[in-house]
Amino acid sequence: MTSLPIYNPARGSVLRQLTTHSASDVQEMTQMARRAQKEWCQRTIGQRADVLRTFNRLLMDRTDQLALTLSTETGKPINQARNEIRATPDRISYFIDHMQAELAPAVMHVESAGAPVPGIGTLDEVVTYEPLGVVGNISAWNYPYFVGSNVFAPALLAGNAVIYKPSEYAALTGLAITGLLHEAGVPEAVFSVAVGKGDIGQALIDSGIDGVFFTGSYETGLRVASAAAGHLMRVQLELGGKDPAYVAEDADPRVAAQALADGAFYNNGQSCCAVERIYVHHSVLYAFRSAFVEAVSGFRMGDPEDPETYLGPLTRREQLAVIQNQVDDAVAKGATLLLGGQAADREGWYYKPTILSDVNHEMSVMREESFGPIIGIQSVQSDQEAAELMADTPYGLTASVYSRDRARAANILQTLPTGSSYWNCCDRVSPRLPWTGRGHSGLGSTLSREGIRAFVQPRSWHFRAPS
Repeated sequence: MTSLPIYNPARGSVLRQLTTHSASDVQEMTQMARRAQKEWCQRTIGQRADVLRTFNRLLMDRTDQLALTLSTETGKPINQARNEIRATPDRISYFIDHMQAELAPAVMHVESAGAPVPGIGTLDEVVTYEPLGVVGNISAWNYPYFVGSNVFAPALLAGNAVIYKPSEYAALTGLAITGLLHEAGVPEAVFSVAVGKGDIGQALIDSGIDGVFFTGSYETGLRVASAAAGHLMRVQLELGGKDPAYVAEDADPRVAAQALADGAFYNNGQSCCAVERIYVHHSVLYAFRSAFVEAVSGFRMGDPEDPETYLGPLTRREQLAVIQNQVDDAVAKGATLLLGGQAADREGWYYKPTILSDVNHEMSVMREESFGPIIGIQSVQSDQEAAELMADTPYGLTASVYSRDRARAANILQTLPTGSSYWNCCDRVSPRLPWTGRGHSGLGSTLSREGIRAFVQPRSWHFRAPS
């Protein structure tokens, strides 16, 4: 047996030791899930929905306890942890409300001339939707309730069994989610949890599942896709980003600064759709920069269990070096450090919120994913220059434009290869819209109707009435 240490990043100490699963454990989970899924998919969508409604109620009833677990093991500020948990039922409710309609059989064509039976054609063409079978859900630590439920909720509602591998950085939350689903009425074999690191993810892919749904970094996503390729399974990848924002000269620089400060530093910048690059029209640069520094300076860093804390520690200790390297590289190449630029002098894995100006695309902070409390601000002369710089990335998750002119913003955004576009907002996810990335930001979609159809496969029916 292998032990997995769970750290408290606010203290830099081990919180708990968990026993990991083995490859043979995962193989057994898959076999049990395969058998249990046959009974689960025989339940009606309404019956499965009732189970998820109970899960939603349990989330709301246990919010404080669940938030404390999440905050302790990831360093997420307690109010942000509560916000995530409280918002999760709305996402799941979207799937509950739309699953029946999205998976209803669809009559595509009817030949009715000379039909021998009234109401039935001589030839009917119909599409039905069936569950994939057993789904592997390799989830992330930064928003485990959001990114986990984006997969397991529609997968379960569609009649699949799920083997859930939480991130090793949020394993206690993963166990808590599993316990609540079982308490809500999901059979244990229909939703099982595999605890471990990357080798357990590999074992899951090799265990005979019918699809793997991964959320994490581009580099790990490549390994997941490569491992899954030999099995010809359904693959979906929700990966990272280097998300840009542009502040045009007609925008209110103070309003834009306040919105983008939150978009860049919420959850310590540890969001796939966090704003990581800001381009500002030169005519409003100084006003924006001043307001932005003021807004970020007002963010309180502290113990994540303190309700007044906005910035907690980084979840992963190794990210401290990544951010410091980006700062050192930028300053060496001529950037101006406006705020932060070093780890905080306190216990735990804290890094001061960092703002760099006079940056350019020769600097890693403007090209490589940061995933931390750091942002670069670059001056531009025109919309065209802003658009060209925003597109200068292999990632394609989100982009934002701040302007009073909707058409102007849309014209800029439609030139960018991103899955989501924002006008006068950023870092926003809606269950009604597909969450999807392009390029290095992923493959496939969660949420919306696309996030339902991802967990089923079509069957075509040809019904010819006897003559």
